[in-house]
Amino acid sequence: MADIAVDLGTANTLIQVKGQGIVLNEPSVVAIERGSGRVRAIGLEAKRMLGRTPEGIIAVRPMRDGVIADVDMAELMLRHFLARVLPRGLFRIKPRVVIGVPSGITEMERRAVRAAVAAAGAKEVLLISEPMAAAIGVGLPVLSPRGSMVVNIGGGTTEIGVIALSGIVADASIRVGGNEFDEMIVNFIRKSYNLLIGEATAEGIKIQVGSAHPTGQEREMDVNGRDLISGIPKTIRVYSEEIREAIQEPVQAIVGAVRRALEVTPPELSADIVDEGIVMTGGGALLKGLDVLIGEETGLTIHVDAEPLNCVVRGAGMVLDEWERYQSVLTR
Repeated sequence: MADIAVDLGTANTLIQVKGQGIVLNEPSVVAIERGSGRVRAIGLEAKRMLGRTPEGIIAVRPMRDGVIADVDMAELMLRHFLARVLPRGLFRIKPRVVIGVPSGITEMERRAVRAAVAAAGAKEVLLISEPMAAAIGVGLPVLSPRGSMVVNIGGGTTEIGVIALSGIVADASIRVGGNEFDEMIVNFIRKSYNLLIGEATAEGIKIQVGSAHPTGQEREMDVNGRDLISGIPKTIRVYSEEIREAIQEPVQAIVGAVRRALEVTPPELSADIVDEGIVMTGGGALLKGLDVLIGEETGLTIHVDAEPLNCVVRGAGMVLDEWERYQSVLTR
């Protein structure tokens, strides 16, 4: 039976097939022709087209803020990805799919996920909240009475969960994530330098010189874009200090959400978190200095997982591997 775990993220979609490990990690992007709606590319190939497409082609992100914004496109994208990872004949044996969703998801958004995955060829669709999947993925004792805390920062959402006895006891879910950092950088470069840059360039700046807290070594890099006044391409130099300033708003929103989750945590579990610390997962956890900042603000030990990008899909995969043990963590 080809059971499948899916992390349908705002930025990337990851798929793990039972017994095979992670078989797909592609950007959640679809490139379509404007007039006919014909699909030109999906995944990495479509992401490469972002900001580079000719007049007639638009690159669409079916996911926004961790949930499906365009059901038809999401279904099409999932169908494409599933066809790539499943051997030809397997669609006759429809797979059971465990899929990670934000903990703050509404009933309507939940139905959209179920419908899209079922239409893409799943026999049974089971949902697991992302903080829970991430906690299982990093090996936290989610079934035990001991409290564990996870901060999962994705492309569109930040999910915080305090977990004990296979349930989320206290949580905070905000629609702020890695994409917000990129937008802030685009706006900052436009306002400060009259330079227009694309999404991919902003992401490059975030990875190379972005940080949430002074890291001790200030970095700089050259950035190419289009001058808004002359319309001619030009190069400027940006410094980590100003980028840090530019992304302060989303960074503070994440820190605030962590504090809110801690404030509503029962005292017994708070004591466990003091002992164990907080685990950070998701692509946003890679932002330099963010762990240091959250550690300073909360006074707790922060652990960043070695492979933060695939914690959710690893956790969903472990649920499939140890089905009897983890059934209680799924949201019915």
